[in-house]
Parts: sequence; structure tokens; C-alpha cells
Amino acid sequence: MAVVHTVVYVDGKPVGAEAAPVEALAEARAAGGLAWIAVTGATDDEVRALGSELGLNRLGVVEALRGHQRSKFEKYGEDLFVVLQPARYDDATESVRCDEVDVFAAAHLVVVIARTPQVDLDQVSARLEKHPEIFSNGALGVVWVLTEYVTRGYRVVLDGVENDIDEIEEELFGEHPGVSRRIFALQREVIDLQHATAPLPDILDRLSALSAQSGSRSESAFREVTDRARYVEGRVTGFRQTLDSALSIHATMVEQRRNEQMKAMTETSIQQNDQVKKISSWAAIGFAPTLIAGIYGMNFRVLPELDWAWGYPFALALMVAVSAGLYFVFKKNDWL
Repeated sequence: MAVVHTVVYVDGKPVGAEAAPVEALAEARAAGGLAWIAVTGATDDEVRALGSELGLNRLGVVEALRGHQRSKFEKYGEDLFVVLQPARYDDATESVRCDEVDVFAAAHLVVVIARTPQVDLDQVSARLEKHPEIFSNGALGVVWVLTEYVTRGYRVVLDGVENDIDEIEEELFGEHPGVSRRIFALQREVIDLQHATAPLPDILDRLSALSAQSGSRSESAFREVTDRARYVEGRVTGFRQTLDSALSIHATMVEQRRNEQMKAMTETSIQQNDQVKKISSWAAIGFAPTLIAGIYGMNFRVLPELDWAWGYPFALALMVAVSAGLYFVFKKNDWL
């Protein structure tokens, strides 16, 4: 169920409040004032009904029902339709939530539709009541207040994101195991924030030009908000570049650690191969005398050297010669 708040301003002063939207618009037209209609938590059917009652531009109503991920500005004849994306930051989950505010501005009428109660339109109403001079600029003055409210709210979000990026940098060089997941998650939030803030400078430039054409004195005020929007856009772009760089650095560090591990494994494998070579070499050297001794130890009557006077020394010399020959061969090939 939508919550509707209406106020009629004449010469900057509230002369009627909490009337039905149609009655508030009729009163504003009759008195040459401005009807402020703030709607929170409206369903699609309620938005359609409100658009039909107030005679809002049909294309603007269709746009409001679509839902947007980016800020937007459209001009339908003399009527204006603006989509703003106020943001809020949850430090516990490190998430950025962008809500949507649809603004219809026409002669004697400003309708603001916030789909979620997290958007505090009461702050805007309080600002309007506190500064009645705003109404000297008509509906554009009220639109300026809304853009000023939204862009000012980005400061808390930007500070929160910046603090998280500082923590990520510390975790990155501290080789924290979950830093890559944190970078990816925050990068997604920054991209959503960039979608909301990137169109704002162009939107505000167009509103400022429109204000100048209509002779409204809010042109300089729009320029001030435009400068803030450009500052916000620059910081968000910087956040995204920093996170992209952090992701690249993390990937490089992971690859470097993997290379170091592979190097260590290769060195270990080489050392094991050297040990295997040495063991195999000494085993071969030790096997040669054993083989000769085994042959001479066979129970045969006829052996070539059995009747030689130097047969025994010959067998020993043969063992030594074979072992020495194998030793020098292995030594030459760096097996020993």
C-alpha cells in the first residue's frame, strides 16, 4: 500500500496538506502554486492509477514502470521525467544498494515516486519548507532539491567503499586467502554505483540548460550540483580502476607463488634424481664384484682359471678393474 504525502505551496508557503493528489493539483492550479506529491512504496497498479488521475505523461508512466539501473532524464513536451538513483551502503555486508526515485515535473506539479521506504522523502519535504525561495524557480527548483539530496547522499557511500578498498589493499599484500572473493564482490557493487552516477553530469547539464532557457534562477545551483556529480563520477571511476588493478596484482602474485612452488618442486625432483643416480651407480659398482664372485662360486669342474697359479689374484683384480671402470664411467657422466 502506497504512502502518499501531498503539500500545496503558494508563493513558497504551504497552504494545504494531505489532500488527495487530484485535489492538491486542482488547488495548486487555481492558486498559481505548486503541488508536491510524494509517494512511497507504490505498486505498479498504484503508479498507473496515479498517472491517470493526475494526467501524467503516458510515456513517462511507462518509463517509471520499467525500472532502471541508471539515472535518466527525458523531456516530453513541457513535462519532465527524471530517474534518480539514491544509494546507501551497508558496511556489514559491504554492499551498495541503489534505489530508484521517479520524478514527474510539470506546470504546478511535482510528483516523486520512491518504490522503497529506504528513500527518505521527508528530508526533501523538510528542505522545501525550510527554503521557500526554492519555489520561485517553479518545478525546476524542486527538481534541483532532489538532485542535491541524491548527490549529497553519495558521500557516505563513497567513504564506505573507499575504506573497504583500503582494507583490501592491506589484505592483498598480506596474502589473505579470501581477498580475491572480496575484490570481486566489491567490484560488482562499484559497477552498480557507476551505472547510477555516470549519467548524472549529463543530466544535470541538460537541466541547467533548460533552467537557463526558462529564465529560472536555479541555473547556477544546477551547476554546483553538476560539479559534485562529476566529483562523484570521478571517485567511482577511480574505485573501479583501483579494484581492477588490485585484481591484476592479485593474479600476478598468485602466479608468482605458483611459479615459486613449481620451482621448488622442480628443484626437489632434480635432487631426488641426483640421489637416484648415485644410488644406482653404487649399486652397479657393488654388483659387478658380486657377479664375478658368483660365477667363480659355481660348482663346475672346468673353469678357465681353476688350475692357474694366479687364478685367484686374477679374479680379484678383475673385480677391482670392473668396479673401477664403472666408477670412472659414472663419475665422467656426473652420476657420482
